[in-house]
Amino acid sequence: MATFRVKYQTIEFGDVDIHVRVLRDRQQFSDDQGKAEELGISSATWPIFGQVWPSGNVLAHHMFDYPLSGQRILEVGCGIGLSSLVLNHRQADITATDYHPEVEGFLDENAQLNKDEKIPFTRTGWDDDESALGLFDLIIGSDILYEREHIALLSAFINQHAKTKCTVILVDPGRGHHAQFSKKMITLGFEHSQKKLENADYLTAPFKGQLLTYIRN
Repeated sequence: MATFRVKYQTIEFGDVDIHVRVLRDRQQFSDDQGKAEELGISSATWPIFGQVWPSGNVLAHHMFDYPLSGQRILEVGCGIGLSSLVLNHRQADITATDYHPEVEGFLDENAQLNKDEKIPFTRTGWDDDESALGLFDLIIGSDILYEREHIALLSAFINQHAKTKCTVILVDPGRGHHAQFSKKMITLGFEHSQKKLENADYLTAPFKGQLLTYIRN
């Protein structure tokens, strides 16, 4: 039985409210069955999935009015999955992935909380040989270039699941790895662009990160 504590937030997207059940704070931890430990997730990193982070908020706002046009969409390292919840509310074809064993339960409850359909989810790591996810037109993620080794792992995972014609959109808060990641994506046939946010007044503090876009035609 999980022993972590939770709270509820409502995040506004214009006249649309998205409700989320999140961990009460970053001190929460529950791994009685040792599932996280088996996956190499420490008690310090365990609660990271369960918050709405600024980068995730930025990506979700970008997805709120992003043109969908029937695209099959994958959110990588979704965490609490705010962008997936927004896209699901828009009735988009969205699939979510994360490595953490608790993510699927939160995603299911949050979809129900918003009276939306269940979001297809696969728990997978970026170095898994085959996730059976298939191919996607649009791949998104926020604050997932956490460590230097993620450059090779993430680019390979994206390439494994990107259609020949594919757009990748990442929000990076500025951890210092996106330049090398962009070089790697270019070798995989993607064109790269990046931009600072002009307006993020829905955040409580200025956002110094960037919106990274990779397009392969």
